[in-house]
Amino acid sequence: MLRSPDDCGRVRGPMRHAVLLAFTSLLLVTSGCKSQCRVLSEKLCDCTTTSTEKTNCLQRVSTQESTFTPDAEQEAVCKALEEGCDCRLIDTPSGKERCGLAVSSDAGT
Repeated sequence: MLRSPDDCGRVRGPMRHAVLLAFTSLLLVTSGCKSQCRVLSEKLCDCTTTSTEKTNCLQRVSTQESTFTPDAEQEAVCKALEEGCDCRLIDTPSGKERCGLAVSSDAGT
């Protein structure tokens, strides 16, 4: 059976929507898989100064995640730190504390 050129568009439209839906679903599923500690670590990698340092940092984060699984308490700490961490302040004592890279000076009081 021969089809007209107009029939080709009828197949492509639904297929395009199916591919787009599958890709969007994949993004949604994989985006929820990262732990809060992984998100914080990746944010700290974003603070590096060169692309090579960032790539190496992200590789270390990925490797460490395979050997370390944070518990619920650690996840809560990482989430709080991630929200307060700011790369612009990372070189200051306060910035290091806010990103979890230093212990607060008044932690013992």
